[in-house]
Amino acid sequence: MDQPVRLRQARPADYDRIAPVVDDWWGRPINAALPRLFLDHFFRTSLVAEQGDELAGFLVGILSPSSDTGAYIHFVGIAPRFRGGGLARRLYTRFFELARADGRSVVRAITSPSNHGSVAFHEAMGFTVTGPIAGYDGPSADRMLFHRRLDGDASDSR
Repeated sequence: MDQPVRLRQARPADYDRIAPVVDDWWGRPINAALPRLFLDHFFRTSLVAEQGDELAGFLVGILSPSSDTGAYIHFVGIAPRFRGGGLARRLYTRFFELARADGRSVVRAITSPSNHGSVAFHEAMGFTVTGPIAGYDGPSADRMLFHRRLDGDASDSR
């Protein structure tokens, strides 16, 4: 019988477990979007999911230093064998709890317009989806923007 997947706060050292697998998990080069600085400086608001010693997933989240109401989910990864079982939802829900506990009321995220799975997931999680926004991340870098209130509006019940 498999052990349950447990969530815990990330540690800076988790970068050395995450970086080598993200390209394989995505099936394309994506590691450059996750430099070490995110786990060095935002580990307290980031999460790791493990089953025993196996890395099942992670979420890199940030409480905005520029907005006392905002939080941002920068990167989420789920190992292929753990997909479809609600682990991403658990990670997001835990991050929402962290954000609320710090008085945050809005969570944002972005993705590429071609990432249809991410768009559908964020819609299912109660995010408002805007886009594509042409040139959001520079020339030829269009993005879909996600926005979710945490203060009890209708979208918070999904």
